[in-house]
Amino acid sequence: MSETVAIVVVTYNRADLLEQMLLGLARLETPAEAVIVVDNASSDRTAEVLGASTLAGLQVITSPDNLGGAGGFRKGVEAAYHQGFDRIWLMDDDVIPSPDCLTVLLAHDEDCLMAVREGTKGDLAEYAALRFDLTNPLHIKPKTASVVSTYGTRADMPERVKLENVAFEGFMIRRSVVEEIGLPDDSFFIFYDDVDYALRARATGRTIWGIRDARLIRQIDFSQQHDLAGWKGFYMYRNLFAVHFRYGANAAVRLKPWFIALAVALLSIVRGRRGEARNVLRAVWSARSMRARPAPGPPAA
Repeated sequence: MSETVAIVVVTYNRADLLEQMLLGLARLETPAEAVIVVDNASSDRTAEVLGASTLAGLQVITSPDNLGGAGGFRKGVEAAYHQGFDRIWLMDDDVIPSPDCLTVLLAHDEDCLMAVREGTKGDLAEYAALRFDLTNPLHIKPKTASVVSTYGTRADMPERVKLENVAFEGFMIRRSVVEEIGLPDDSFFIFYDDVDYALRARATGRTIWGIRDARLIRQIDFSQQHDLAGWKGFYMYRNLFAVHFRYGANAAVRLKPWFIALAVALLSIVRGRRGEARNVLRAVWSARSMRARPAPGPPAA
């Protein structure tokens, strides 16, 4: 029996990327029944791009405020769930699936799937973790192995690989996942909301499979550097700490954010980066309020 699919896209002030992405979705050999685009109060020509699109099944949710990626995905998944779609495929506005990507994913009878990303030059660019270690406090970064660091090229990958975290760039879930674990947590705003959702899904006993032949092309590269003294830096630190507080397997791992924050703050002061020092200390203090995991269960009607 065929399953219905809704693609959920979150966009904010990236009309040129969105335009190319929508063209890519129109080229899918197996089209989705719906494409739900959440516009996070964009102020560029995003509304014009969406209004001019002839993509079948396009739905636009325009938020009066910028909800962040986390809030946008929550709103989009909620809409897809309440419309009764069997599978929900999440992606940012900066990726383009290959024409056969959805066909390949739907051939796998699994609850949690991930398309495998590549760069514009065809290089493997999938940074989802094969190992995300929240048991060893000595691992400063919990991601200790990724697809690209392990295999290097798509040709060297097996047909499918087990993933321990994901990005909301090609992550596909069945309706049953949302029924059991609920919606993405919008309190993250940006960064690590996808990691949190993957951890919640895996906690139910599900396996997340990265599918080698489901290709997703990223329009921009991964070399972007975020200002750790700026607002994005705050969310990067805070949300990483929140994941440790929520899912750390032992007390030492749950204490690790405090030691990291102290070390980063001291080094930042020595290097003259007082803004980063303030950010990381604010972040660890704020992350305390995110210790509780979201309540499981289906979204309210």
